[in-house]
Amino acid sequence: MAEQVLSRPGRRSPGRADGKPGWGPGLGRSGGPGRGSSGVPDGGRDGRFLRVLRRQLGAHGFLIGAVLCFAMFSWYPMIREIIMSFQQTHRDKITRQPKTTWAGFQNYTRIIHDPTFAQAWKNTIEFSLLALLIGFAVPFLTAIILNELRHARGYLRILVYLPVMLPPASALLLFQYFYDPNFGLFDHLLRMLHLPTSQFVQSSGSALVSVTIASTWMNMGGTTLIYLAALQNIPGELYEAAELDGAGILGRVRHVTIPQTRLILSMMLMLQIVGTMQLFIEPFILTNGGAGPGNSTVSVVNLIYQYAFNLSGSSNYNSASALGVLLMLVLGVFSAGYLWLSRDRD
Repeated sequence: MAEQVLSRPGRRSPGRADGKPGWGPGLGRSGGPGRGSSGVPDGGRDGRFLRVLRRQLGAHGFLIGAVLCFAMFSWYPMIREIIMSFQQTHRDKITRQPKTTWAGFQNYTRIIHDPTFAQAWKNTIEFSLLALLIGFAVPFLTAIILNELRHARGYLRILVYLPVMLPPASALLLFQYFYDPNFGLFDHLLRMLHLPTSQFVQSSGSALVSVTIASTWMNMGGTTLIYLAALQNIPGELYEAAELDGAGILGRVRHVTIPQTRLILSMMLMLQIVGTMQLFIEPFILTNGGAGPGNSTVSVVNLIYQYAFNLSGSSNYNSASALGVLLMLVLGVFSAGYLWLSRDRD
């Protein structure tokens, strides 16, 4: 009779009738020390340490790469801009080499007393408000309409997103042709309808509105798709309950759609204000330089460009840096205020 060896529950006996090794203390399943289920050595503590080390090195490698990119292309330019705003650059009278000296707040005083400074901020704020009335409402309404349609959804989404795929310069040159008072498409349509024509970007009264329309057409595609994705995540039961309560389409939008998309609406509102405050390329192309008739479309970023590249005299880069710091502070204060106000609701 084979010798029977009693073992504690949960452990296999070291000797079995079939001759296969059992589990013993400190042994793997196959009976060999430090072996896994497949019989391949796992290296013990050193093997586990090397595997964890490789995973950590890979993760930190990607993280370090991202940090270096941000440091090189975002943080360093911001720090350099702040330093340059307090400096003044001029040529040495003897060596004729550029010489940098500390100027304190002279650059800030110079730009504040510039007559164009107030006009640039006024135009930028007006453009942001117009963009909220046109560029914020139109994509949301377009998304609601697309969400209600049952046919040709994919085609209409591509059609709405198509302007975003165009290069900004090409889209704006197209609108420059549309706005032309002599052979432009918009004035041609107005003549066909026997309506008075407009000068669009050639008139100080309509230039900023025309720039806003072109900017909305260029950028609404991506925003519309974001809103559409948010709308499709709303449970259909909420709309059914609203219909049972007698709510029409406007009632459903007011009591269901807007409350359910409040978070994405507020986030896109902040992003749009930050983006519209950096207005540059639209008036730069449509008004041949950005200033427009009577400085009606000059923006803060366009004024920074003029200080850096178009104005004569010394310290232009330093004045441009000072104005850039002011714009960065305004946007930073606005973003911090938005995050503070929305911290409890979110």
